[in-house]
Amino acid sequence: MESRFGIIEGVIRTRVGYAGGQMDAPNYSSIGDHTETVQVDYDPKRITYVQLLDIFWKSHRPTKRPWSRQYMNTVFYHNEQQRQLAMASKTAMEQKIGRTVKTEVVPLQSFTMAEDYHQKYILKRHYDLKNEMSRIYPRHQEFVDSTAVARLNGYAGRHGTKDQLSLEIESLGLSAEGKKVLIEVVRR
Repeated sequence: MESRFGIIEGVIRTRVGYAGGQMDAPNYSSIGDHTETVQVDYDPKRITYVQLLDIFWKSHRPTKRPWSRQYMNTVFYHNEQQRQLAMASKTAMEQKIGRTVKTEVVPLQSFTMAEDYHQKYILKRHYDLKNEMSRIYPRHQEFVDSTAVARLNGYAGRHGTKDQLSLEIESLGLSAEGKKVLIEVVRR
């Protein structure tokens, strides 16, 4: 999901983490009652919360019962307006598909960043592109928080289009060789 949201116009950054539980300082080997999740920071002038919800519903199977709390389908909301919008979108999804939606809508109590190796996981498998971004963002937190890195992670996850890339490739900070590699990734 991180790469799916990172490529969306108006999304500023994505971070993988844990939310929904009571335990302090969850981590991958001791997640407790938390759920793995993606935090999405966005510019509401460029994309709305409702549009993000629409992408979320299209990106998973909402009628599928989770086999564990760790992998539960959940929308975490920050305020009453987001709760109402999320519930309305859930109801609309149920009406559209004619089945009960198992995805939960719950308040966000806290968000704990996942370990470094979970962040931008798909991009990190493309060493040339990852190294290009690490050159620009040498500190891992800068790397994780970068809009350009979120975008590249989206392309690496095969969510971007050639047309989209042609409009923004010059703004990503890549070298000429990095641009060639990214074009090839998107072409596949």
